[in-house]
Amino acid sequence: MKIYLLGICGTFMAGLAQLARESGHLVGGSDANVYPPMSTQLERIGIELDNGYDADTLPEDCDIYVVGNAISRGNPQFEKILERGLPYTSGPQWLYESILRKRWVLAVAGTHGKTTTSSMLAWILEDAGLDPGYLIGGVSRNFKQTAKLGSDPFFVIEADEYDSALFDKRSKFIHYHPRTLVLNNLEFDHADIFDDLDAIKRQFHHLVRTLPASALIIVNQDDEALQDVLQMGCWSEQTGFSARDPGADFFLDDASRLHHADRSYPLHLSQPGQFNAQNASAAIIAARHAGVTIDIAIEAMSRFAGVKRRQEIIAEIDGVRIIDDFAHHPTAVGLTLNALKGATSGRLIAVLDIRSNTMKMGIHGDQLGASFAPADLVLLCENTNLQWDLAKMAASAATIVEIKKDTQQIIDLLLHTVHQGDQVVIMSNGGFENIHQRLIAALQNQIRVCLKNLEDQQK
Repeated sequence: MKIYLLGICGTFMAGLAQLARESGHLVGGSDANVYPPMSTQLERIGIELDNGYDADTLPEDCDIYVVGNAISRGNPQFEKILERGLPYTSGPQWLYESILRKRWVLAVAGTHGKTTTSSMLAWILEDAGLDPGYLIGGVSRNFKQTAKLGSDPFFVIEADEYDSALFDKRSKFIHYHPRTLVLNNLEFDHADIFDDLDAIKRQFHHLVRTLPASALIIVNQDDEALQDVLQMGCWSEQTGFSARDPGADFFLDDASRLHHADRSYPLHLSQPGQFNAQNASAAIIAARHAGVTIDIAIEAMSRFAGVKRRQEIIAEIDGVRIIDDFAHHPTAVGLTLNALKGATSGRLIAVLDIRSNTMKMGIHGDQLGASFAPADLVLLCENTNLQWDLAKMAASAATIVEIKKDTQQIIDLLLHTVHQGDQVVIMSNGGFENIHQRLIAALQNQIRVCLKNLEDQQK
């Protein structure tokens, strides 16, 4: 079969392309700007990419065209598909019909922690000697790629609540029909497509409605919004995990010990934070449903190396640690900063990119200032696209917040203020004008200049 993907360089679509190629299909695709890391990953396995959506580059002999949810009306290739009456579908629909229909799907859903928890779950299964398939929206350090077909029945998927395509506004996860479902947490997000939290709850309940009675729902019972979802109706088995209720099926205490059936299991993780321990707990419980014992899963977690862009230490220069993190929602920002605060001997400096549609709309403006509390200093860029008062938020924030004109001013400030023992965490769900590598290069150059000046003085 010949398949062409529109929007192929997004993490989800690139994963589909890899699965299609591994299944023996001839695969090609296009994106607005063919960009790494997905472009290089795809080219390495022999997938041809078209840069841009020029209608003339669209092959007309494909069996199916898979349309990513970033594609909108007016896209030249999609308009050509419509005019010629060519067969098309959404990514989630193709995934279910071609890959998931006959698999034991283990899906991880929630506002936060999907990538980390699904990576943990896939790793536990693989470390236990299984060969699971997976499609994850991030790069795990335990795997060479973001998607794999696998030979065992088990397939782990990051179950996103974002919409499927311009012609299918249902959440992606509606298509997956899992046998094991993790519900991690639920907050209001994606304000560009959801009116309020209740709208997201309805999508989560639609997901619950697709599960058979024999399926298992693993739910964070501390989350009130998830409890609301299940109270709408649940026809599958449930088990709960909690960091508050010692009587829960699985209880995670403050010392990161997981308690179940009169036994206690210590969690040894490479990354700090109670939320990482909660993610690990959910993954361990899900793996147990697939037949992996808790003891084996706990041992696997001690070898889990983390996920890129999740508290990822990308450089340490003259005692200053630079960390890349994907946090872009106030809850994730606060949890990340709180986890990092306990692991620094110096100051914790946060650099935040206000990039997501929800944040630009000001939906979480009131919460953002409070989320900064664990940091000693927070640096932001001016943003004319915001629909709220950034300066007002900064003035009332729980710590010192400085607003700079651009990323270069942030780099210049950091060069003059960071000292040994400090941690600089850069939080963004995008490229952030490559500020990470620019800062590293500037710090390295500053050291070279200092050393040269010292040598000149000694001559």
